[in-house]
Amino acid sequence: MRAEVKSALNKMDFTLKWKNHCLHLGLRTHIMGVLNVTPDSFSDGGAHFAAEEAIEHGLTMAQDGADIIDIGGESTRPYARKVAAEEEARRVIPVISALFKKISIPISIDTRKSSVARQALDAGAAIINDVSALRSDPHMPRVVAEAGVPVILMHMKGRPENMQDHPHYHDLIPEILHFLKGALDRAEASGIRRDLTLVDPGIGFGKTFDHNLMILRELVQFQALGRPLLVGSSNKAFIGQILKKEPHERGTGSMAAAAVSAMNGAHILRVHRVKEAVETVRIVDAIKAGKVLD
Repeated sequence: MRAEVKSALNKMDFTLKWKNHCLHLGLRTHIMGVLNVTPDSFSDGGAHFAAEEAIEHGLTMAQDGADIIDIGGESTRPYARKVAAEEEARRVIPVISALFKKISIPISIDTRKSSVARQALDAGAAIINDVSALRSDPHMPRVVAEAGVPVILMHMKGRPENMQDHPHYHDLIPEILHFLKGALDRAEASGIRRDLTLVDPGIGFGKTFDHNLMILRELVQFQALGRPLLVGSSNKAFIGQILKKEPHERGTGSMAAAAVSAMNGAHILRVHRVKEAVETVRIVDAIKAGKVLD
């Protein structure tokens, strides 16, 4: 038991170096701020759909201590409608271009479409967050490989439009691990540098509430993949189910899930409330280290 606890407290260290960026992942839990430039996000309901509001919110998250800003123009909530690539690009490119000129932290583009990813990279994005793990668009692996940027590979059972139709697993954690290992191998075979890959178990993407809780409890098992782990549980429905709260009321529950994720080995947390998350993981990281960190 003591050895298992020690492995959870001492997560693997990684250094991601590319172009003008470098992320040292390990001792300190990093925070990715969510910036939805959509009218139908489950969490913020289009609060930052206007470009000017989105840019302002991105600047605020950077000032609040975000290490990465993740910008998306297509909702991937359950049963979300697809958005044409042209419309998705119209939403996100002006925001990326403006923020790139004003902040130094990496900007991530949350998209499944290679054409949007390419335009986002040209506008200043430095990370690709593909919830389909490069499966939706056959051209995406080449875009990532040629750009030489990090890519986040997420587990999802099905697609957003059907992923919550009775998701079932014979053995949850091993099946997710098997999927992510395959995604890592396919990415590398496509020319993507393995040292620039990250994995995400996909909280809420083709999982029941109990599945999500088990993933958070067993996060340490994902160290077996040998890559940095990103977790996005912020405002998710399982928190609402437990607390009987609407998305905008799930801040306390989200911070509890963030604390558990950081304690159990997550390197990056994808969150909506950056300031609160930064403070939460600062405490968790100090507890794990057994000392106050600079």
